[in-house]
Amino acid sequence: MSERIDHQPGFILHARPWRETSLIVEVFTAGHGRLGLVARGARRPQSSLKARLLPFQPMALSWFGKGGLRTLHDAEWLGGQPMPQGTALMCGFYLNELLLRLLPTDDPHEVLYDLYQSTLLALAGGPVGDAAVDPQPALRRFELGLLSELGYAQTLDRLADGEAVRPEGRYRYVFGEGVLPAEAGTPHYSGGMLLDMAAGRWDNPETRSEAKQFMRALIQHYLNDKPLLTRQLLRDLHAL
Repeated sequence: MSERIDHQPGFILHARPWRETSLIVEVFTAGHGRLGLVARGARRPQSSLKARLLPFQPMALSWFGKGGLRTLHDAEWLGGQPMPQGTALMCGFYLNELLLRLLPTDDPHEVLYDLYQSTLLALAGGPVGDAAVDPQPALRRFELGLLSELGYAQTLDRLADGEAVRPEGRYRYVFGEGVLPAEAGTPHYSGGMLLDMAAGRWDNPETRSEAKQFMRALIQHYLNDKPLLTRQLLRDLHAL
């Protein structure tokens, strides 16, 4: 039977043209997860709907239908959240691409939704154009939270055999096994970085730098090594 949902909190992740006058809108909602909705007639000059489909802004979304035929019939801007600017804006597009690539449709993740919203706030929280605002802690927290919500939780403070990671040690990460002692010829990481990540400590610049490389390897594995468009764009900005 057809389903009607009204005023569901959500965010716009992406919109693309569909047929002559409409859009396919990918959204991330609090109670229904990620969905693809048809915004019929949104590309017509007289339509007010397209102007309301703002990324990175909390929305109240309403739709009807079932399966792939659901139709967006209203989107209300709720306000109260600053728009990310500059590098932070590109980091927001990176979050959206991760959700589009990794998150299944019709699978609610309320904890991840809250994390997404708080990450956007953290990215937009610094003064516009302030190069001293480092987005990496917020990005790493989101990446770890996303993988955990998808069932790929990482145990970083203990080895696969249960032995505690030592700050002065060097380790490698093996998918399906976990943290193992480093071996020659394989990527390896400091125990201090792994312990900082496990505890959510990001004040050490060396931790932030090494964690970026570590999380890049994890994310690429779960993307089946297919590149992220936003990561390529941001590589020159050293944000990801």
